[in-house]
Amino acid sequence: MSAPPAVLPLLRLSAADRIAVATRDIAAGETVSVDGITLTLRHPVPLGHKVALLPIGAGEKVLKYRVPIGSATADIAPGEIVHTHNLRSDYLPTYTLEAGQRYGEAKR
Repeated sequence: MSAPPAVLPLLRLSAADRIAVATRDIAAGETVSVDGITLTLRHPVPLGHKVALLPIGAGEKVLKYRVPIGSATADIAPGEIVHTHNLRSDYLPTYTLEAGQRYGEAKR
């Protein structure tokens, strides 16, 4: 009986995408490869979160499975998590907490 195939930690859904999706929790400092791109992650990446594979400039569309999911609000370096702190949805409001604000607390 052969061992099951190894699960890659990142899955790039389309060659047109500059991001990949974590297929498992990935620890900070872990080196991962996908489609010939090797990255060392500076921060932990939870299962299902997006990671930049290539540089994404502020204002650029971010594609997931060749479909734009939003625009970068800041430059995003390879290996960085792509989430609401650096991505704005072009379709739905993006709600984030201001620095020091807690959930349910009014803005100061």
